[in-house]
Amino acid sequence: MWRKSTEQPKRLRVGLALSGGAARGAAHVGVLKVLLEAGVCVNAVAGTSAGALVGGAFAAGMTIAELERLGHEMRWRNFGRMTLSRLGVQSNARMEEYIRARFPVTRFEEMPIRFAAVATDLHTGQAVVMRDEGDAAFAIRASCAVPGWYVPVTDAEGRQLVDGGLVANLPAAAARALDPDVVIAVDVNFEGAKFLGPPQSAIGVLFQSIMVVQRTVSAHEGRNADIVIRPKVGHIRWDEMARSAELIAAGEEAAHDALDEIKSLLAPPVEERPTWIQRLLHRPHEPAAERRPARQTRAPHTREDGKHPAPR
Repeated sequence: MWRKSTEQPKRLRVGLALSGGAARGAAHVGVLKVLLEAGVCVNAVAGTSAGALVGGAFAAGMTIAELERLGHEMRWRNFGRMTLSRLGVQSNARMEEYIRARFPVTRFEEMPIRFAAVATDLHTGQAVVMRDEGDAAFAIRASCAVPGWYVPVTDAEGRQLVDGGLVANLPAAAARALDPDVVIAVDVNFEGAKFLGPPQSAIGVLFQSIMVVQRTVSAHEGRNADIVIRPKVGHIRWDEMARSAELIAAGEEAAHDALDEIKSLLAPPVEERPTWIQRLLHRPHEPAAERRPARQTRAPHTREDGKHPAPR
């Protein structure tokens, strides 16, 4: 028999990529709940929009029970207030206040789990990934600034930032950049907008087309993940925060379905080493001709006058 190595296998680092999805983001809480109950240790989280809010709360140290309570209590009035700005209907400055009042910590460097929030630079169209140090409450607010509804958020560099879902709705690349061994992505928009049914107007066709584009982009982003969990929440509108219990349950169900695959990713095979006698018995046999040293051909003796001696 083979003797098992006494060395403990390396524990793989896990990173999560949590997608945007407004109210549907509550499904992320259900996924987190199942992962933690299964003993999966999460070492890093990247989130976009609603995923940034849930991921940031978890990375800041909130328990699953606290996240569930947050999901049940959360309402749109907690995040925005009307504004006179021409750049949006509301300002989401209230979201920043909401986060500061509830998160255990609100700075990246103080979070017990590495965290990244993704926003979009409105002028360049580039993803802006905020992580490692600075104000996480501000970063989450920027990641959630839905363009057209919320006024863009201006950072210290003068950039106007809006919802990260424009460029990275499923932030698997941002999660991968946090150096995990395995990336688990959660896409709460995979089913699109089933609640709409077949389009009945030009606006409906346009909206469904946008959903197709978003799903295609998310599928491309998912290539940076080792596994993508897709909660079945397409029948729930993005503004239905009151359905958080149903959304959390859907996240739990999807995570349970993926649990076997996740465990196989996180369980590298134990290395087995042969004993000394097995190494001896399994040593490849060399041909006799190869084992014997080659006979050295003696050079003929040469006399001082340069002539070879006569044969005897």
